[in-house]
Amino acid sequence: MIGIIVFFIVAILILSIVKKQFKENQQAEKIVDLLRIAAGVGILVAILFKSIVQVDPGEVGVPILFGNVQNNVLTSGLNLVNPLVEVEMLDTKTLTYSMYGQGTEEVADDRVSRDGAITTLSADGLTLTLEITVWFRLNPGDAPQLLRTIGVSYIDKIVRPAIRTSLRDMAVMFVATDIYSAKREIYIRAVTEDIEKSFQGRGIILEKVLLRNVALPDKVREAIDEKISAEQRAQQMVFVLQKERQEAERKQVEAKGIAEAQRIINQTISQPYLQWKYIETLKELVNSPNNSFIITPFDQSLVPMFNVK
Repeated sequence: MIGIIVFFIVAILILSIVKKQFKENQQAEKIVDLLRIAAGVGILVAILFKSIVQVDPGEVGVPILFGNVQNNVLTSGLNLVNPLVEVEMLDTKTLTYSMYGQGTEEVADDRVSRDGAITTLSADGLTLTLEITVWFRLNPGDAPQLLRTIGVSYIDKIVRPAIRTSLRDMAVMFVATDIYSAKREIYIRAVTEDIEKSFQGRGIILEKVLLRNVALPDKVREAIDEKISAEQRAQQMVFVLQKERQEAERKQVEAKGIAEAQRIINQTISQPYLQWKYIETLKELVNSPNNSFIITPFDQSLVPMFNVK
């Protein structure tokens, strides 16, 4: 923009010189005057447009005057500025840095940075492969200081090294199986606190650290799977034993009930009652249309019956 203004100024000077050459030619002098007016209007328009800067949503603008970063910050919308300044736009929306998969890939969204999964050592000397996603953003008020001390490439200079270093430094304090299961949240909390210390005073705000996956060595993973299977089999055996114990208790209760019933029956049933019941049963058999002969056991008190038809 400064170059355009300089161009118009030079053009006016050239036209002034040309006008002196055409003083005797009134027609040429008028053309030169018109050109000078046009150049002046061009300068005013250029200054006007240079004085208005539009900042998009989720961004801030940092004015730079002759290489000197200004302390004021331009917010989203239209802003009036010194026409001589250059404005550097910085993104303040949530940015994502992910580490997963086999390697670095191009990502369509420029707010997402991706590297391959990171490998690190645990406290017990095992190699872990971690897949991590980190959300962070730029603090708008600290944008001038960040631009002055770090520059626009703060992700490569600060964010990536801080995150990767923290993941490895914290991993050596935990046993591999703890990061894999029991103390997963504790590990993430330790990583988060360490990254926040690295970002402190640099104008970068850490929002969240997400541990997407922990890959253990094959032998360790197989041992864990076998341990889980053994625990499940043991729990199943406990269930079977408990079921069998309950069944045995049920049979004992049932046997006691039968024995008690028989004891009561033996105490209450008399010989005359049995004779009466015997006769009633014979009556039912006699009245049945399917019987021609009935043979019954008998003793001194009961008489057999034959050929009831």
